[in-house]
Amino acid sequence: MSKFWNFVFFQLGWFACVLGAANKQVFWAVLGTMAYIAFHIWRLDEPKRSLHLLTRALIYGVVVDTLIVHLGYLDFQDPWPSTYLSPVWMWVLWVLVATTINGSLSWLRGRPVLGAVLGAICGPMSYEAGIRMGAGAWPPGGQTIGFILVGVVWAIAIPLFFYWDRTPVERSLVKNT
Repeated sequence: MSKFWNFVFFQLGWFACVLGAANKQVFWAVLGTMAYIAFHIWRLDEPKRSLHLLTRALIYGVVVDTLIVHLGYLDFQDPWPSTYLSPVWMWVLWVLVATTINGSLSWLRGRPVLGAVLGAICGPMSYEAGIRMGAGAWPPGGQTIGFILVGVVWAIAIPLFFYWDRTPVERSLVKNT
């Protein structure tokens, strides 16, 4: 799939999930975004390798978003499936971001510092946009710290996702240099 279409479907999935959460109607948004993710995987030459990245991105996203929520610096609208975890629509968004690593964000490969800087800026901006659309909230007095925490999470996430996408041989070459 071309980088252009990867970008377009990422944007569509993001808006669908955020608007679905804002209106407490995430089922169709999540289902549609998951259908795109399945299509994305199906079209790949190495789907197993991509599944490893997508699974790791999912786990990372669930853990960090849940942690930020439990620290009291972020509230999500429509917390299904559990108030103890980040919501399922956010899980899908983390996997959706991972689909861009070999698509529309592939130009960042080999540029971990730039990836970290863009993650630190774009991650919190995306959360802020979602919050302004009604999909969540910064708790009173917690906006600045929440914004910073999300920035740190995303500054780590983007280079980490590129690292996870490497083959074991590529990872060992990086460690030995």
